[in-house]
Amino acid sequence: MINLYVSSSSASSRKAKEWLEANGIEFKERNIGRKPLTRDEIKQLLSLTENGSEDIVSTRARMYGKIKSKIDNLTLSQLIDVLVKNQELIKRPIIFNDRIMQIGFSEEDIRAFLPRSVRKQNLELMTKKALTV
Repeated sequence: MINLYVSSSSASSRKAKEWLEANGIEFKERNIGRKPLTRDEIKQLLSLTENGSEDIVSTRARMYGKIKSKIDNLTLSQLIDVLVKNQELIKRPIIFNDRIMQIGFSEEDIRAFLPRSVRKQNLELMTKKALTV
């Protein structure tokens, strides 16, 4: 199952939701402004990142300016505590399943959530078009 963590004020969150719906992909949506993430959920997200906290911490958040000089010296446990208490530091949307995660909206990257059969079919169509040109 695909999970979509959003913010109601985020245009990227709206785009991600619209794209998933338009492509007939089932997902569970959660507004993390209304229902904050737990410590374990933040750990799960960090386990899916390629670059650790850099991937999920928003440097645009007002709160980031207050902790910027300290963030590199935090232990993982301390960082998770900060994120639990200050969820505005978490980038949105977050789209993930048990294998992959995408932060933000990218029409190219979100295609990874299409079922393999659909991606294969799209590739075959693009190949046919390329051969007929």
